[in-house]
This record gives sequence, structure tokens and C-alpha cells, in this order.
Amino acid sequence: MMGAARGKIKTLDEMPSIVALLKRRGRKVVFTNGCFDILHNGHVRYLAAARALGDSLIIAVNSDASVRRIKGPNRPITPQEERLELLASFSFVDYVLAFDDNDPLRVIEALLPDVLVKGSDWALDEIVGRDVVESHGGRVERIDLVGGISTTKIIEQAKRVV
Repeated sequence: MMGAARGKIKTLDEMPSIVALLKRRGRKVVFTNGCFDILHNGHVRYLAAARALGDSLIIAVNSDASVRRIKGPNRPITPQEERLELLASFSFVDYVLAFDDNDPLRVIEALLPDVLVKGSDWALDEIVGRDVVESHGGRVERIDLVGGISTTKIIEQAKRVV
């Protein structure tokens, strides 16, 4: 892995002080999370749009164990360390971290981002951490997804080909 990308991969313990420093420097911190199992164009467009909402983009990535609990025993397809490295390689991504919970609430509480981003497939009242972010003066944004593209669809298509 290239050094610049490796330096973007952090632990949850490291991130609160990084976020505090970013905020002291006047940077607007944007946060999103997900499995990002098989990275595709929909992910790239979503993450680029998220980054455009602020100055620094932090992505929390579900750990392998978390993905298995959420998506089933045959997932993830791509191991956690590879998913982290791929996401960290994008120039518009500032930091990535893995988390083992089923949802990102603990991460959001620790980081208190200025902007919490989810896809438009999430109803506003179902977005985990919304109340935490808004109670600290932040906002929640929903980004339209690229139609017809999903990891599940890619996996189903690959099964038909095999």
C-alpha cells in the first residue's frame, strides 16, 4: 500500500483528536459509513458528493464481522483491510477507520462530525446518529444514489455468469 493511503487508515481511538484538530483549523468535517464490500461507481460518486459537502471526509467501514452479521455469512467478498486501503486511496477521502458494531452510533458520538451523510435510500428519521449530530449543531444530508448499481446486484450478476 502506498504511504499516503496507509496514513489515512486510523483507529477509532485516534480519530477524536484528529477531528478536534481539523475543527480548530476551521475545517468542516463530513462523515459517512458503510460496508463498501465490492467498490463500484455508485460508491465513488456517493463519496465524492459527500466530500463536496465539507472540507474533510471521514469514512467508517463495517468490519468483516459486522458485515457478516448485517449481510450474511457469505459476506464480505472483499476483506476489511482491502476495503480500507481502496477507500483510503481516493484523493477526496481524508481518513478511514473500521468499526465492529452493527451501526455507527458509537463512532458518531466519538467524532461529532459537522455533516453526517447517508444515501437517499435512508429515511431521515432512520439515520443512526442524526439526533447526536443535530444536537451538536451539525446537519444531516442525504445523497441520491446511482440507479441500478449495488454490490448485491453485482454479486447476483456474477453468480449467473459462473
